[in-house]
Amino acid sequence: MTTAVSLPRDDGTIERLVLREPVRWQRPETAPDSRIAYAAVHVVADPLGHNAPGLPARLDWEATMSVRRDLWSWGLGVAEAMDTAQRGMGLDWTATRELVRRTAAEARACGGRVVAGAATDQAPPVLNGLPEVVAAYEEQVAFVEGTGATAVIMASRQLAALAAGPDDYLGVYDRILSQVAAPVVLHWLGDMFDPALTGYWGSTDLDAATKTFVTLVHAHASVVDGVKVSLLDAEREARLRELLPPTVRVYTGDDFNYPELILGDGERFSHALLGAFSAIAPAASAALQRLDQGDDEGFLEILRPTVPLSRHVFSTPTQYYKTGIAFLAWLNGFQPGFTMVGGLQSGRSVRHLAQTFRLADAAGLLRDPELAARRMERYLSVAGAVA
Repeated sequence: MTTAVSLPRDDGTIERLVLREPVRWQRPETAPDSRIAYAAVHVVADPLGHNAPGLPARLDWEATMSVRRDLWSWGLGVAEAMDTAQRGMGLDWTATRELVRRTAAEARACGGRVVAGAATDQAPPVLNGLPEVVAAYEEQVAFVEGTGATAVIMASRQLAALAAGPDDYLGVYDRILSQVAAPVVLHWLGDMFDPALTGYWGSTDLDAATKTFVTLVHAHASVVDGVKVSLLDAEREARLRELLPPTVRVYTGDDFNYPELILGDGERFSHALLGAFSAIAPAASAALQRLDQGDDEGFLEILRPTVPLSRHVFSTPTQYYKTGIAFLAWLNGFQPGFTMVGGLQSGRSVRHLAQTFRLADAAGLLRDPELAARRMERYLSVAGAVA
């Protein structure tokens, strides 16, 4: 049966889009073995909770866990409590602790892979000195490791505000990495995702910042499982792979160029820790299955149609990409309403989300086109975009 929906165009006119037939993606029997792939996953807000800006986060726990179980069923790992889950943009530390605890328990129950973000966001926005940054990191790393999840050491806004140069970053991270219980992932998040992180690693010159970062990793290579790089710069990530110790993985966080970075250049490649993978999980899974079979062209053939969607979702202002991730989850039936903690559902415009719908359809990522069309029509009607 043909499914169609009326969508606004940028010029203010309306088009009638006929949706493609759904793609029947094949769930794998096992996780991929050619690459490690994590999907950085969002949280589902309780639609009846007071999830207004500045108020404590209230989550729909069953829907939130259902999203994670779905990702594991596609053979992907879950990257929990990262910026995709609105760390620093509505998700407070109280909710984060419960989120990590529940997800780690779910992972143990189903044998799924999980990493979880450890940051300093439980501390006041302005701290009195670097020892307070260290103490905040220590608290969160200890908690994450106590749940059994692998810790991802996230960038700290408070450290960025206090650090006078590279030595301050090295000093703080030296303290943390000298006491971790198991290898961790280091996360370098670019300022396009969070402007408060401008100049991270002690310089706005990315070459100088890279030198500091590489120095840190070499000094602690025995306790660094890998690094997640979110700079949206494919050439820089490829160069970084050459500079790091061979035992340290690079997990691409480049939501613009992930197919080529994951495939690699014949000598080196990136693994994945991507917010985009939570939106394109079936396609990501199918592509990785092809890569396991040595079918490089099949891998690219599946993933390349997803790139326009990802680039749109992560377009500037990039920090609001979470709105698109939650919108797609709602269209695909994973949450009862298009609501987000902190009221972040207002982070993207009607026309932006209409284009998100078009590109998801083009990539075969609307799992139930009839459901998606009904929900899109309701959203547009409430927004006043269509009669």
